[in-house]
Amino acid sequence: MTLAAKVLTVSDGVVAGTREDRSGRQLAERLMSAGYEVVDRRTVADGVDSVAGAVADMAAGFAGLLITTGGTGFGPRDLTPEGTARVLDREAPGMAEAMRLADPPKGRLSRGVAGTVGECLVLNTPGSTAGAVESLEAVLDVLPHALDLLANRPTGHPA
Repeated sequence: MTLAAKVLTVSDGVVAGTREDRSGRQLAERLMSAGYEVVDRRTVADGVDSVAGAVADMAAGFAGLLITTGGTGFGPRDLTPEGTARVLDREAPGMAEAMRLADPPKGRLSRGVAGTVGECLVLNTPGSTAGAVESLEAVLDVLPHALDLLANRPTGHPA
């Protein structure tokens, strides 16, 4: 079974055309090399409302992974965690912590969250290419199991 993924880049600069979306491209490439089909890639401006709207729209009716890049730091427009948290059904703090620990020492500056919206698993990663990919790498091994659980597919756990 092919796992599906979507990538959301949160960046005023990318939306304005003044920055290249390197982290979004690298996340998509890494997901594809891990066997995921990247079915959607979007860019949205920083901000609580813009992120909440994009996450809600991309997660609606989607059984798969939605990974964001950007807006997880301490800058005044870094509001990806707040926008994401607004639409999450449940948080997955262990995944967010694992991602933070994967990028020392700067990972400690990430405020990214992780959680679920229906059958969609949402992960916030930093906007730096290295930080985004290292964060994904930290949880890549458990993602298939998490997605199976969300979709209520058999996982090998006893009934």
